[in-house]
Amino acid sequence: MALTYIHTGLSIIALAAGIPVAMGLLRQGAAKRWTIVFLVTTVLTSVTGFLFPFDRFGDSHWVGLISLIVLAAAITAQYLFRYRGSWRWIYAVAALLAFYLNVFVLVAQLFKKIPVLHAYAPTLMELPFVIAQTVVLAFFVWLIWKAVRAFKPAM
Repeated sequence: MALTYIHTGLSIIALAAGIPVAMGLLRQGAAKRWTIVFLVTTVLTSVTGFLFPFDRFGDSHWVGLISLIVLAAAITAQYLFRYRGSWRWIYAVAALLAFYLNVFVLVAQLFKKIPVLHAYAPTLMELPFVIAQTVVLAFFVWLIWKAVRAFKPAM
């Protein structure tokens, strides 16, 4: 039970920190403190997701694994290559993909846990869930496109 609270708390912090990180990328800069909070809590959210008991490698594990790979790219771009050259856009894409995966899971959890949403999509295969996830995906495609264009090296 404590693991659930820790995992959920980390996830909420990561989601909240993702907002100023995304806004910073759109303004041609990285919000340093928020970026640290976002990256650390998103990594910890993904890692703690693997600590729950499971009998098979499920969809949530794939999302966690993909998130960790994307986060490794973001961390490498920021701390090893310091946004030099192509690593600048790689960071923007990776950070926002990690944020997208957090929001993707949030939407899935909302449809699983909130009775009125669950009634519309009990198996998460129904049209209301698909529409919600499509809207989220479209928003993040736009956001990533804008961030890559805005987060360019200073000339």
